[in-house]
Amino acid sequence: MISLEKEGGLWIARIDRPEKANSLTAEMLQELAEIAEAAQEARALILTGTGKVFSAGADLDAARAGLATSPLWERLSGAIAALPGLSIAALNGTIAGGAIGMALACDIRICAPTAKVFYPVMKLGFLPQPSDPRRMSQLIGRSRAAMILMAGQKIGAEEARDWGLIDRIVAPDDLMAEAKALVTDCLSADQTVAQGIKTLLRDA
Repeated sequence: MISLEKEGGLWIARIDRPEKANSLTAEMLQELAEIAEAAQEARALILTGTGKVFSAGADLDAARAGLATSPLWERLSGAIAALPGLSIAALNGTIAGGAIGMALACDIRICAPTAKVFYPVMKLGFLPQPSDPRRMSQLIGRSRAAMILMAGQKIGAEEARDWGLIDRIVAPDDLMAEAKALVTDCLSADQTVAQGIKTLLRDA
């Protein structure tokens, strides 16, 4: 239910469980974390999904069994944040719950016009993963992060772009082409220069 394509230095990880809104089981989350850790050797990583939803977060049965508070979420987002190459979340649709962490950890987020962002963690009685509020606040500010995490607001694509949570809205049929266009320079550049810029951005 997780597929991985390698096109030279570009890795594309795809969540492929559209019949369940790409909700994640423990096995799928483990596989994504392992891909992100192995992608240290890649020049660029694109995360996307199949269908009209990027991911609804944890599978409901798995969440009840403990996945909602699993350290796997933090392991995944930490591995993405540590990548030396460019990381892009190409959100083919709505992203919800713990799945938001992997998008927050990416360098760039693009999405389809129909995408929404919501994180109903408080309503469900859980704390978000530790790095998610920090990364979200860095992108959009504390008050807007509270709108999502505490006020339970669903944020549409245009508002998310206005806030800085999404960088670009792209027609669904053009989403992957846009993501690939964005990594073109990284794939052709001197790898040490690309990694050096990534280090400077982290320190900014």
